[in-house]
Amino acid sequence: MESAQPVHRRRSTQPLIGRGLRWIALLGLIAAAQLAQAVDLDAAAQQQLELIVNGQIAAGRIPGAVILMGDAKHVFYRQAFGQRAMQPQPQAMTLDTEFDLASLTKVIATNTAIMQLVEAGHIDPDAPVARYWPAFATNGKQSVRVRQLLAHTSGLRPDLPALPHERGRAAVLHAIAMEPLRGAPGERVVYSDLNFIVLGELVQRITHRSLDAYCRTHIFAPLGMRDTTFLPDTELALRSAPTTADPAGMRRGRVHDPTASWMGGVSGNAGLFSTADDLARYAQMLINNGRAGGKRILQASTITAMASAASPLATPPWRGLGWDLAAPLVANHDRLPPVGMIDHTGYTGTGLWIDLVTRQFVVILTNRVHPNDTGDARPLREQVLALLASRMGLMTAAEAAHLPSWMLPAIQAAARLPISAGPVRTGLDVLEAQQFAPLAGMRVGLVTNRSGFDAQGKRTVDVLAHAPEVRLAALFSPEHGLNTDVDAPLGDTVDVATGLTVHSLYGANQHFPAGSLNGLDALVFDIQDAGVRFFTYETTLGYALEAAAAQHIPLFVLDRPDPLGADRPGGPVLDSGHPSFTGYFPLPLQPGMTVAELADLLNRERHIGADLRVIAMQGYQRSMRYTDTGLGWVPLSPNLRTPAQLDLYPDVALLEGANLSVGRGTPHPFEWIGAPWVDATKLAGALNALKLGVHFEPVDFVPTESTWRGRLCHGVSIKPDAVPANRPVARLGLALLSTLHALYPDTFQLSATRDSLGSAALWQAIQKGVTLDSLEAIDSGQNAGFTALRGRYLRY
Repeated sequence: MESAQPVHRRRSTQPLIGRGLRWIALLGLIAAAQLAQAVDLDAAAQQQLELIVNGQIAAGRIPGAVILMGDAKHVFYRQAFGQRAMQPQPQAMTLDTEFDLASLTKVIATNTAIMQLVEAGHIDPDAPVARYWPAFATNGKQSVRVRQLLAHTSGLRPDLPALPHERGRAAVLHAIAMEPLRGAPGERVVYSDLNFIVLGELVQRITHRSLDAYCRTHIFAPLGMRDTTFLPDTELALRSAPTTADPAGMRRGRVHDPTASWMGGVSGNAGLFSTADDLARYAQMLINNGRAGGKRILQASTITAMASAASPLATPPWRGLGWDLAAPLVANHDRLPPVGMIDHTGYTGTGLWIDLVTRQFVVILTNRVHPNDTGDARPLREQVLALLASRMGLMTAAEAAHLPSWMLPAIQAAARLPISAGPVRTGLDVLEAQQFAPLAGMRVGLVTNRSGFDAQGKRTVDVLAHAPEVRLAALFSPEHGLNTDVDAPLGDTVDVATGLTVHSLYGANQHFPAGSLNGLDALVFDIQDAGVRFFTYETTLGYALEAAAAQHIPLFVLDRPDPLGADRPGGPVLDSGHPSFTGYFPLPLQPGMTVAELADLLNRERHIGADLRVIAMQGYQRSMRYTDTGLGWVPLSPNLRTPAQLDLYPDVALLEGANLSVGRGTPHPFEWIGAPWVDATKLAGALNALKLGVHFEPVDFVPTESTWRGRLCHGVSIKPDAVPANRPVARLGLALLSTLHALYPDTFQLSATRDSLGSAALWQAIQKGVTLDSLEAIDSGQNAGFTALRGRYLRY
């Protein structure tokens, strides 16, 4: 698929200008060998793929599909499924089916043509559009740049409010020229067909050739894309996938997009038809640095520009020039910054994903609109991409450091800490206001991670490193590391900004390494806890108290909120006599205490005897949830990315350890649960009948990590009710456990949830099948003793 014909056009030797960045070739080396090439689908993965596609066909979301996967040189999967036509006569899907690409036209045809003209010096991407089409300046559009059309930041609305009375290209272009802006150019992304209709017009004005003629000569023919065209002929129309009907009958080989149809079938936003094999040729050209065989279609710097963020990094979503941006197809792609892969989809159900890091691509073609525009290709796309990502390794922060430099601005933007807006001031903010007086003259060690930062978005590490009369001498990080991005045991690292060794407290040993506190005058603890008993940051707090006491130095705790609300203690209480790294003290599931309050309780009730010194918060009230505090939010761990996920975490994490996915390795950890053996509709119905303050909907998904990695799972999504309710603590979790055990007594591994649940009495009651109300009564009785104990340590 690398064959190409000569390109007969003028070439410029000047690279694409890119806002001061030094463009480099895409083929940058990365550290991890497992990321260097795509992984072929073995028989088991192919079986899962068939289950995914056939499941979507059976659900009526698509009539059929063609799926093709490959890398820079090979196609390693190519298969047709289902029907390409259901009306007027059924017809099987074939590999050579011609699809109406819809908005894929934007990137395959229009974007490529524009970038070729930029390379040739015929278009300046930073010039006003009106330089090339003067009428476009009408109604205040004179400042819109070509680059802003490409990045969908022009300020134009998504589409014309109505098609002009007269048919034809001229009437549509006149209507667009009369359009006023709906936003300031460059301010934010608003995906707009109008942007690319204008770009298609620029191609014609500059080359004096129609868009289809230009693309046929300079893109499709050189790449050997023989089935790619606007206005398919009779032969191509006969093997095209129909879309929907119009007054002339079922559209087959006639463009579905109404604006492109109004313009005669050739438009910069839609109108292109193609096959999976042709799109594979295009994708391989981009992966091969713009070359196809011996022919060059685009410069390497142009591909870099298309894949770099061209929209404001402060306001997601990010877009490149023409393309949407996404994280590479690696197992942890859901928690990586969205850069490294480019993709685009089309309204009719088409899509192309090109991963420039792992050097693989995916083509998913459906006619999901056939026959009546009620289909949905999104679940298919999500599951197929997840399956492919699950075949790859993890990308760590260390490996990301070796990625091509064009990715770094986006990665750095994603790593930026948020600014807080009050009313709460954390212990760190208060310490700064005190000009660090409590630590004056001290040589300190700091236990922290990415959740430790001040109101201005500065890391606690950097704040203390530059604090007057304070010497930061040692760093310690809990589970997930200093950057909270590692979901496995890790060794010591080095903090680049300070040059200090970061001692891991989640490696071979979870305690402070011998001698690591030598020479310190104090230990400082600044970590945002999750407010849940088995979250290991609480155990690390206990170990910090022990280490400080053994070294005879004070432990300063910079207090932070209970993000779930410090007025809501409750849930299963851990049985005494079973301490572990996920259960340092017999606490309920949600202690309802701030970090400092918990430290005080642990210190006294465990008789640790540490010299605990608290820097309390200001402006904090117990009833506050995290979103009430005005503090900036960062993920507390790789799979606690949003406050909504944290809200479900204490309940759903009770299932951890069992043969059930809790959504790790998906975009929705702790919001989705499932397994291959679950009947999604049956489970959703049983749970909804319990009126738990949340709503359950059936969902299919493929985890890229953890339990059931790479397997199609059936389960439920958990969403708050339309009218939010203050759910009783742990009622949801107990309901999940008891319902799964009741529905699947021989399949669901209830025994594996014993440690998370913590209470033998509750676990035995679930085994016996007692009612949810009875489970809550047992839970309430266990909490009575803790309520009195907790009251002695409350500060707010």
